[in-house]
Amino acid sequence: MAQPYEERNSALKTRRQQEDQRRMEFRRAIEDRSERRQLLAEIGDFPDELELNYWQAAPVASRRNAQPAR
Repeated sequence: MAQPYEERNSALKTRRQQEDQRRMEFRRAIEDRSERRQLLAEIGDFPDELELNYWQAAPVASRRNAQPAR
């Protein structure tokens, strides 16, 4: 009887770790975008259309690993 309980806790812990990892990746992406915008603003006045979007600048492999929100 103790084993299914431990398995559930292990699965829950794994799922929480994956969710935390996704949140951190998203947060890093936001911070990266913010830093790029700030750098571009410091370099000069460029229109927003020339600004790099995180998803445009991110390697294709990292976009493949992105999972849709639930």
